[in-house]
Amino acid sequence: MTETYDGSGPALGAPPDAWLSRLIALYAALLRGLLGLSVLVLLFPVTLQIVSRFTALLPHYIWTEEMARFGLVWMVMIGAMLAVREGTHFVVDVFPRLSPRGLAMIELLTGVFVLAFALIFLVFGWEFTESAFYRISEMAELPLWLIHMAWPLAGFSFVIFSAERMWRAARLLSAPETHRA
Repeated sequence: MTETYDGSGPALGAPPDAWLSRLIALYAALLRGLLGLSVLVLLFPVTLQIVSRFTALLPHYIWTEEMARFGLVWMVMIGAMLAVREGTHFVVDVFPRLSPRGLAMIELLTGVFVLAFALIFLVFGWEFTESAFYRISEMAELPLWLIHMAWPLAGFSFVIFSAERMWRAARLLSAPETHRA
């Protein structure tokens, strides 16, 4: 039985082992949960800022701006990780009417570029994180490595999710082509 490919993402096919597919799916589910949590975390300091700015009910907390910025960084980075998995990150439909095999070839080509950027995020993101190991944020007094860790984690996730998509595309291309009469 040959696999069809429409470029839509992880719903089609499976990586080399079923357990690896389940592990990647669990990781993606964890990221979805963390994305929802990051939105909730972001709402708290932003709400405090708004209420304290327009009413006298709360004092003006200085740390809320910094916390909102950190929450936004994590929210964007987790969203980017999931977008790479779903194949919706940086999508341009230049060739909208390609066959499944044509889409698979495009997937492999774009996957190479995503992997290159992923490795940049991973390597330089780790250096960025190392530079923050012994520093704290000014207002919230959080360890800065907690915020900087978003970049190497994004690079790691981009590698995993891009490799998963590329595996599916390569599997389709290596399958014998069937012709209909």
